[in-house]
Amino acid sequence: MITFCTLFDSYYLDKGLTLYRSLEKCTKEFKLYIFCFDDKSYEVLSGLELKSAIIIHHSRIEDDELLKLKKERSKAEYCWTCTPVIIEYVLKNYQEESCTYIDSDLYFFRDPHILFDEIKAANANIVITEHRFKDNWNGRRLCKRSGKYCVEFNYFDQSANAWEALTWWKQKCYEWCYHRYEPDRMGDQKYLERFPELFQGVYELASLGGGVAPWNLGRYGLCGIEKGQPVLLDKETGNEFPLIFYHFQNLRYLSENTVNISSGTHSKKTKDAIYRPYLAQVERCRRELKEYGITFSVKKIYSSNRLIAFLQGNVLRFKVKSMTDIYHLEQFR
Repeated sequence: MITFCTLFDSYYLDKGLTLYRSLEKCTKEFKLYIFCFDDKSYEVLSGLELKSAIIIHHSRIEDDELLKLKKERSKAEYCWTCTPVIIEYVLKNYQEESCTYIDSDLYFFRDPHILFDEIKAANANIVITEHRFKDNWNGRRLCKRSGKYCVEFNYFDQSANAWEALTWWKQKCYEWCYHRYEPDRMGDQKYLERFPELFQGVYELASLGGGVAPWNLGRYGLCGIEKGQPVLLDKETGNEFPLIFYHFQNLRYLSENTVNISSGTHSKKTKDAIYRPYLAQVERCRRELKEYGITFSVKKIYSSNRLIAFLQGNVLRFKVKSMTDIYHLEQFR
């Protein structure tokens, strides 16, 4: 049995439900602890009777210290602050052997047991996942800004090593967790760079199929479809690998009917193989959620800085690098 946890509110409910449906399709042996960060998401998910999900209201983790931080940080920054908190909560209160945090905008194309077989073989206590930026000027710039590792697939077990790292990470996120690029920190993410030097049992996920995303998709190309799922080619090494999960981090809606996927590749075949199944599932989930009165804003905002938040919500979504990044959603309805 694989144990995951994630968090989101009703604004991300379509993506969170899509994540769950992808796991349900790919593997039967999993549990997903979903921490709902508003009342509406808790109400809706509790009513859906998701057999492999445990639905938890945000108030279960919030103490006075977190509630104080909640007032000081943006919604996204507060969620980042709570990432180590929810992992800790699952390990402590449900006594799971391990817990893997996954972002709510991930989508699994294949059984994640492939990744956990690797983790078991490595005898790891803690797993971190590289961004795998391109090895060029822009890739090095992105790594400097956002960090070598991504908070998207982060495994911790019940070992002393894992608890030591988790406690340290939680303390650091309480001290500072903002959408600002600083030399040694950015959100909850750059703290992970310290893990290998500070803690024992830390393992970097090796499988290229775990952690494909817009920031590294340009490194890869579609080399085929296996059992209906994409197989990618690493252009730098020539190695082929199955896509296990993709991080759909940079979707930006231009309108209710149009989305800019900001894919990071110019290959239409690669985009279609990865993005079309995801967009179709998101639209199915949106139809399902419409019955509960759930609607979605086209704006995507992270920062607590008002100027940056305005740019994120009103300007950046119109930044189009490739016209084939524009998908019209009517085709999926």
